[in-house]
Amino acid sequence: MKEYTNAIELRDVTKKYDGFTLDRISFNVPKGCIMGFIGQNGAGKTTTIRSLLHITNIDGGEIKMLGLDHIGDEQEIKDRISVVLDDIPFHEMLTAKDIGRIFEGLYTRWDNSVYQQYLKRFGLPEKKKTGQFSKGMKMKLQIACALSHNAELLIMDEPTAGLDPIIRDEILHIFMEYLQDGERSILLSSHITSDLEKIADSVTYIDNGKILISGYKDELLESHGVIKCSKKELSNIDSTDIISVRINAYGAQAMVWDRQAVQYKYSGHMIEPTTLEEIMLFYVNRDKKEWS
Repeated sequence: MKEYTNAIELRDVTKKYDGFTLDRISFNVPKGCIMGFIGQNGAGKTTTIRSLLHITNIDGGEIKMLGLDHIGDEQEIKDRISVVLDDIPFHEMLTAKDIGRIFEGLYTRWDNSVYQQYLKRFGLPEKKKTGQFSKGMKMKLQIACALSHNAELLIMDEPTAGLDPIIRDEILHIFMEYLQDGERSILLSSHITSDLEKIADSVTYIDNGKILISGYKDELLESHGVIKCSKKELSNIDSTDIISVRINAYGAQAMVWDRQAVQYKYSGHMIEPTTLEEIMLFYVNRDKKEWS
């Protein structure tokens, strides 16, 4: 089995549609890490995931997963990864027991005993048709399937969207358990940045088909910050230090990309810590410079 450093590598990946282009995107998901893939609806997250899975044919660039070519080694890759989607893929007439039998025939490393353990842990009935499951139960069933064949990589598109906080927290805890051996990796596409702040090691922001920023979560949170000041004071701050500015009735909030350097240059201003959600908002509005 081929050794690899990055579970996922994208290099200049391009996909063109009428009205939308995935524009030469590049990023890595290091082995043993959870990467949060962040963006608004329509930003390109799902197109990227479909490209990874070769559901969509890319127009240019290169994709590797587990050190393998995503087209030439597609069959091996798909035996070694798991995918969890927001759209539930199971026919509503199937039971959890039926689905277990189907997956046993699909994956060479399927472990029915592990599957049974997850069904029990999640309180999922074996013989009840999935059409009668709640959304939370259906998502847990997807995750039970995803974790029952010793997959080295999980790719998930909005797996916690629409779920209540208690179920979301339980699922996030399971993802952390899954990573404990250091050999497994997760790409987690989500717009729920609070979930990613809890568990992600690194994050990649995408907007309008372009990568805005990518890096380790703690480093991004440490380097970025927000200056709160009056509109008059804002004019004293060099525009090259600022990503964008949010204007409100009380003054201005300016996000800076190098908090330490800016604190040194403008020692009279307090630079406050930021969040993943704020970073996304300020970068998405970067072309406006000022927004409200």
